[in-house]
Amino acid sequence: MNDRERLLAILDGQPPDRVPWIPRLLLWYNARVRTGTLPARWQGKTLREVERDLGVGTPARDGKVFDLRLDGVEVRTWREGWREFTEWRTPLGALQQVTLQSAELERDGLPARIVEYPLKREADYAVWEWIVERMCWTPTPQAYAAYDAEIGPDGLPMVAVGDVPLHDWLENLAGYEHGFYHLADWPDAVDHLLGLMHEVQRARLWPVLADCPARLLLHGVHLSSQFTPPRLFRRYALPYYRELMPLLHARGLRVAMHADNDTSAILPLIEEAGWDMVECFVTAPMAPLTLAQARAAWGQRVIIWGGLPSALLSPHVPEGDFREAVRGILRDVAPGEAFILGVADNVMPDSVIERVAWVTELVEQEGWLPLSA
Repeated sequence: MNDRERLLAILDGQPPDRVPWIPRLLLWYNARVRTGTLPARWQGKTLREVERDLGVGTPARDGKVFDLRLDGVEVRTWREGWREFTEWRTPLGALQQVTLQSAELERDGLPARIVEYPLKREADYAVWEWIVERMCWTPTPQAYAAYDAEIGPDGLPMVAVGDVPLHDWLENLAGYEHGFYHLADWPDAVDHLLGLMHEVQRARLWPVLADCPARLLLHGVHLSSQFTPPRLFRRYALPYYRELMPLLHARGLRVAMHADNDTSAILPLIEEAGWDMVECFVTAPMAPLTLAQARAAWGQRVIIWGGLPSALLSPHVPEGDFREAVRGILRDVAPGEAFILGVADNVMPDSVIERVAWVTELVEQEGWLPLSA
């Protein structure tokens, strides 16, 4: 089996021949290229060529199935030093976002952080609602087909298609620091915006997703025990996914959640919401959760992609501790079905890349199903 065949088998509830090993090397690769520290054997090589040389599959996260446009909204972007400004102009007023970059982040190819969010006052909510009402999603089947063909046998596209309104609002519109104050001070404004986002997506985005040519979608990111705890999850996320998931499942689509955070308090809710997979799934020592606990909660009903915390690839972790931890991962997921071995979240710029190669050797020797506990 190649990695595409393994992933398709897992999505269909069938065991692959062996555990797929598909880590995310993007951050490591970009940082090494930008700093001129890419190992000599890979000088001038693309990321895909490096992945093949290391014997790993490709995460294939760059496919798209739609374009989003904002009809009638003037959007301006400009940069002043390390700050980038984005302004949305509407008849009801203008909103501004500011992101801050740094020499270190730019050197390593890491994104800027938002330091000023679009929603700052209660009156801003009406402006963003005006923008939401003008969002339109246009299918891009040819773009997806071209990307899918480019990936070929090395993997299967996992297409990012959005987030539940609650978390989209927290992460991108109000910010974690201020969002909960907004929810306490202006609950009606927050609820109305989230309800409108739900309605507009149901009417315009969901039909595009249901008819898209992809097999695996990524919807929902960074939902966590801290920022989307059970009470908020039940109130805002469950109603959304109880509508969306049956629509997608009826079309044969599988849906993953980006889970590179502490999900210990919401494990049962993840399954209840209908996700088929958690990807970049992070565990101890980076979160208060183990693979064994996740398996106990989900069995093989939720596919796990991840399980190898990026911290274990750090040179600060002794080699023996690293190797024993990886062997422990294979024991914890025995007999190995519904599991894709990956790094949560990324192979970081300071990672020991030889450890990725060692995992490849281990999986090729001991990763054949059924695994032994």
